[in-house]
Amino acid sequence: MDWIIYSILGAAVLIAVVLLVQQQRSQRLDAGRSLEINLAACRTLLALTAHFQQHRGMSSAWLAGDKGFGSKLESKAREIETLFQALRPVAVSECSKPHPCLTANDLALFRHRWGGLRDRLGLLSVEQSIAEHSQLIEQLLRWLAALGEARIEPLLAARGERALVRNYATRLPALTECLGQARAVGLSVATRRACSPVARVRLMFLIARAEAILKQAGEGGAANGQAERAVQHMAQLVRNRMLGASGVAVGAQEYFDDATRAVDAVFAWISDNGRQLAGVGIGGSTGAAVGYALS
Repeated sequence: MDWIIYSILGAAVLIAVVLLVQQQRSQRLDAGRSLEINLAACRTLLALTAHFQQHRGMSSAWLAGDKGFGSKLESKAREIETLFQALRPVAVSECSKPHPCLTANDLALFRHRWGGLRDRLGLLSVEQSIAEHSQLIEQLLRWLAALGEARIEPLLAARGERALVRNYATRLPALTECLGQARAVGLSVATRRACSPVARVRLMFLIARAEAILKQAGEGGAANGQAERAVQHMAQLVRNRMLGASGVAVGAQEYFDDATRAVDAVFAWISDNGRQLAGVGIGGSTGAAVGYALS
């Protein structure tokens, strides 16, 4: 009789172990799918941020008198509209959650503000254009940081991985914004071949802030030599050829290209962090699926 009881208990334990293993496997797969979905949402916000930053820089040059940027502005605006379509499902999905990072109404209001900026762009000063673009970009960065904190960090518990998430969703995007603002302000300076006292102070602040964030990001995760060199090169260009004693000694297109290389290098660094996050999420099996790239 005892062997029957022991057999039943053994079978029950075996079934419990099998069910537990299956539950854990299912939870890992669900976590992996959730990580992939949320990294994809972050990639869309990062792409939108990059395109808005570029539109802001082009607008500065155009408003300062370089009309060659007019056709580029139209092309960039079309790319932005395409990305809005990709972001809408993210906003709709977030609406069903208790504390959404963004909602469909938020996105609709944002697009309305963007449409108003496009309609009035030719009537704005360079400074007004930079300010309005920057307000929109700040909103994109808030959504991105919220997704990183609320949707990605809980899936990656290790301290080093949290630091990687913060680089991916907060620190490095903030670095691109410092560089992007410096690109926009510097483009108006390079186009006019003159730097006002306000622009000088702003550029000095932005470059110093970018260098501080660069140092913090290097300490918070794996450093990226290529991005560091590109940012340092842009900082030297601003200090030596825009704010130096000899005055403004760089053209608008050259400055735009150099600044864009620095911004793109930081976005490539963000891309590398995104691939690392995808890999650590479920043991590396999703790394290729959710790799991040910006055009």
